[in-house]
Amino acid sequence: MNTLVQQVKLYEPTHPLHLQQCDILIEDGIIQRIAQNISDDSANVLPAEGCWASIGFMDIGVQVGEPGLEHRETLESVCAAAAAGGYTAIASFPNTEPVVQSKSELRFLNRYSESQLVDILPIGAITKNTAGKDLTEMYDLSANGAIAFSDGDHTIQHSGVLLRALQYAKGFNGIIIHHPDDAHISGEGQMHEGSVSTQLGLKGIPSLAEELMLLRDIELLDYTNGQLHVHLISTAESVHIIRRAKERGLNIAASTSPLHLNYNHESLSDFDTQFKVKPPLRAASDQQALLKGIQEGVIDCISSAHTPLEQEAKFLEFPYAEFGALGLQTALSLCLQVLTPEETIDILGYKNRKAFGLDIPTIKEGKMANLTVFHPEATWKVRESTLMSVSKNSPLLNHMIKGEVWFTFNKGYFYESEG
Repeated sequence: MNTLVQQVKLYEPTHPLHLQQCDILIEDGIIQRIAQNISDDSANVLPAEGCWASIGFMDIGVQVGEPGLEHRETLESVCAAAAAGGYTAIASFPNTEPVVQSKSELRFLNRYSESQLVDILPIGAITKNTAGKDLTEMYDLSANGAIAFSDGDHTIQHSGVLLRALQYAKGFNGIIIHHPDDAHISGEGQMHEGSVSTQLGLKGIPSLAEELMLLRDIELLDYTNGQLHVHLISTAESVHIIRRAKERGLNIAASTSPLHLNYNHESLSDFDTQFKVKPPLRAASDQQALLKGIQEGVIDCISSAHTPLEQEAKFLEFPYAEFGALGLQTALSLCLQVLTPEETIDILGYKNRKAFGLDIPTIKEGKMANLTVFHPEATWKVRESTLMSVSKNSPLLNHMIKGEVWFTFNKGYFYESEG
C-alpha cells in the first residue's frame, strides 16, 4: 500500500529540501521518494498543507500501567496515546506491579512493542521494588534492553544508595534518572509553597525540597564521575544549579514538563486537582526561568510527565487527590505555545534521544518512515473521547488548544487523526 503525504514542510537538516514544502511517498513503511511534486495514482493521498513533517518524537519517563495497574493504563492505550501525540518511542518508568527489575519484565515490554507503532524503551529500576534500599542487577538489566535506570517518582532519599547506583552504573556506561525531592522537607505538602498555598490554606512544598536534593545529587555525581539525568526540575534556582554543574564539566542532563512551561501555581487557585502534579507548578518567575533554561540549552529535554490516574484518585478533596496528569497527547500543543516549531521538533525529536545515546531516525529515501506530521496552527478540543488513555486525568480536558498531530508513521504502522 502506497501512502503519499502532500505539501508538507520538511524538517530534516540532512536533506536538500529541509524547511521546504514537498511530498513524501511511502510504500510498505519505507520512504520511496521525497520531492516537491509527486504523482502516484495508486497511493492513498494525505493532504497536509500547513503541516510540518519531522522524525517521530521520543518521550522520557512515561508511566505505563500494565502489568498490574491496567485500570490506569494498558500498553495498548499508552501506545495509542503516544501515537496520537506524535511519539514513535517512549521510555517507560519501572513503577508497575511487578516493578521492572528483571529480564522477564523487560522481555514482556519488548515483545509487546515489536508489534506496535510505538517503540517502548524500558527504564529499569535502580532499587528493588523502587523502595530506595537494595540495588537491582542493573548490569543484567542493561544487557537485556534497559536504556537507563530510575525509581520513577520515588526519590532515593538515602545518599549512600544513590552513590552506589552511580558507581555501579558507571561500569557499563549506564544513566541514572533521578527526580530530586527531599521528602523530609516536602513532607505532606500539596502544592508549591507560596502566596496561593497560603490563600488556600494548603500545606506547601518548598522549592528548597527540590534544590537541596539536587545539590546533593550533583555532589554525588561529581564524586563518582557517573551519568545523571535530572528528571523534571521546576524552580529557577534548579536551572542555575544545573547550569553551574554543566560549567563544572559534569555529565548531567535535565528535563522539565510542558505543564511547567505553560502554567504556574495560580492555576490551582480554585482547587483544581487536575493541576496537582509533582513537582508542583511553581511561581510565574520559575515558569519563566524554565523556559529560558530550555532556550539556552541548560535544560536538555522535555518530558510529557504522563501519569494516568483513575477518576477515584483525582476527583477528591484536594489534600486526598493523587499527584499526576496525562501528557502524551497534549505535550506537542503545549510546547508550541511557548516554543517555535523548529525548537519543538529539535527537543522532542532529537535532544530527548541524544540525552540517552539513542539512534536518531532520518527522513531519507530507502529509510523506514519514522515520521510525525503535525499542523502547528490547527486547533482541537481535548475531550474524554479523544483521549486514548484509559484514565482521563488531563488538566486540559474540555479546553481548545492549538497544535495538532495529523499523522504518525513507524515500522509500517500508521496513525491518522480523526479530527
